[in-house]
Amino acid sequence: MTYEVRLARRAARSLASLERREQQRVRAALDLLADNPRPPNCAAMQGEGSVYRVRVGDYRIVYEVRDSLLLILVVRIGHRRGTYR
Repeated sequence: MTYEVRLARRAARSLASLERREQQRVRAALDLLADNPRPPNCAAMQGEGSVYRVRVGDYRIVYEVRDSLLLILVVRIGHRRGTYR
């Protein structure tokens, strides 16, 4: 059972602004999320129903899992210091 990964407009812009090496690392993490949307290293966000975050180096991927649609919606991608603001 593979999930479809979609990026919100804001997340797509953030990904495009990263350095090439970081882009590759984030894209690899997104591919892994398609197979397992809740890996052992993910953390549920406080106060949010099905929103999770996963760490990729100094960057964070914040995403929502919609199990009924087999969809992962990536809300934000950013450096850890500014991702949660």
